[in-house]
Amino acid sequence: MIGFLRGKLVSKAPPMLMLDVNGVGYEVEAPMTTFYDLPVIGTEILLHTHLVVREDAHILFGFSTEADRTMFRTLIKVNGVGPKLALTILSGQSAEEFHRCIQNNDTQALVRLPGVGKKTAERLVIELRDRLPDMGDSVDTSLPSSDTVTRVNNPKQEAIGALCSLGYKPLDASKMVQNISVEGKSCEDIIRLALQGTIK
Repeated sequence: MIGFLRGKLVSKAPPMLMLDVNGVGYEVEAPMTTFYDLPVIGTEILLHTHLVVREDAHILFGFSTEADRTMFRTLIKVNGVGPKLALTILSGQSAEEFHRCIQNNDTQALVRLPGVGKKTAERLVIELRDRLPDMGDSVDTSLPSSDTVTRVNNPKQEAIGALCSLGYKPLDASKMVQNISVEGKSCEDIIRLALQGTIK
């Protein structure tokens, strides 16, 4: 099992990023909560990882905090929740926000996430109410902070593509970002605003 990776950030195109670890490029899928914390390309970072082994692929998932990885591992134990849906849930909500939804039986906030219907939301609340990890010790500062915004050629189109990868339909993804001013914003900024407008 690969517990973590420390290396240079080579590329980031949500939900995929690449890390150069001693000359080996690791492709890692990550939730948007991790992308929000990523510094500029070329910076060394540490990601907490979880390896999913399937017959046709080995998929590495990465998280900026131990809390997010723990929540991911808790989610994929729920019947009907696979790694892709768990990643989508953590992209729409932080581990702390999801924790509050479960504790408050807030299924309405959960069903706004793509792929989460009413039955799945109710199952999440019922199965996780007494199984969620304690969020009190979830402080983590693995990723260096950075105020520098990375520029992309077309951040709005990249944001739409990333939202589609997270499970949103192309038309819905386009509607989510159409009213967002992209001036001075990175792809991650646009996705964050789009998700905030959907969840809240």
